[in-house]
Amino acid sequence: MSVDLNKTASNGREKVLTSQEQQAKINEVRRLIGPLSGKSSVYCSDASISRHLRARNWNVNKAVKMLEQTLKWRASYKPEEIQWEEVSHEAETGKIYRSNYIDKHGRTVLVMRPSRQNSKSTKEQIKYLVYCMENAILNLPPDQEQMVWLIDFEGFNLTNISVKLTRETAHVLQDHYPERLGLAILFNPPKFFEPFFMMVKPLLERKTYNKVKFVYSDDQSTKKIMEDLFDMDSLESAFGGNDVTGFDISKYAERMKEDDEKMLSFWTKTDSPSSVPKAGPSLDSIKLGSDPDASDQNTTNFTSAP
Repeated sequence: MSVDLNKTASNGREKVLTSQEQQAKINEVRRLIGPLSGKSSVYCSDASISRHLRARNWNVNKAVKMLEQTLKWRASYKPEEIQWEEVSHEAETGKIYRSNYIDKHGRTVLVMRPSRQNSKSTKEQIKYLVYCMENAILNLPPDQEQMVWLIDFEGFNLTNISVKLTRETAHVLQDHYPERLGLAILFNPPKFFEPFFMMVKPLLERKTYNKVKFVYSDDQSTKKIMEDLFDMDSLESAFGGNDVTGFDISKYAERMKEDDEKMLSFWTKTDSPSSVPKAGPSLDSIKLGSDPDASDQNTTNFTSAP
């Protein structure tokens, strides 16, 4: 078993456009969306519009519809305003957290442990996932727009499966966080999980499905897969790495509180009406014309529910 980092992002059917063609599409989306102000103008950077276009295979009308729906959702849900104190109860068991390491491509890593589910509210679980997504995006380097999911199935059982939560998660992530997933590694999923995954496969878009990789610790090639992706001294021992530190909710809480301040600073950096975001570093700044296949919409959530 091996991972080709170039091929895993592609379904072989994406359009490949020149930088000039990409920019022309972006400009057309801007024209159709019209003038924006406040947080909407911050969100609609060229890179953000590009992600929506790639998610719809560079179809301008479909991308505009998707972007308008996302702007409406963000205005209502206000994901950037969620604070740590509002979701800290969901984080206590370490069921989802941003790791303190990145992969060799500079991608933020979200660790997920569905067996550590500690709540029954789908609404609260989705809220915490959204918070984690916003935080992961906040911490991306300027030249990277994607993240890696490491999903640890230790202790996972049938009670951890929820089609309802999976459906809601797929909707939020695929519709409102397009092209944010670089790779999802399902580490040691039990045999009974595979039929469930096939059952929810129709909920996933082709690009999303192609980003999901099953990895098993008893597979001889697993170590090479992880070594190709991570610095093994930084990678947690649960995934075959050398770090045995483990999740510490107190230390994590401090990191998140600091990031809440950064989040507030980012989203309040402009209040003036504008159809074009100001230049400079942003949450989603990335060079146009970069590998068009190194992108994905997000996959289903494997957190548990009753």
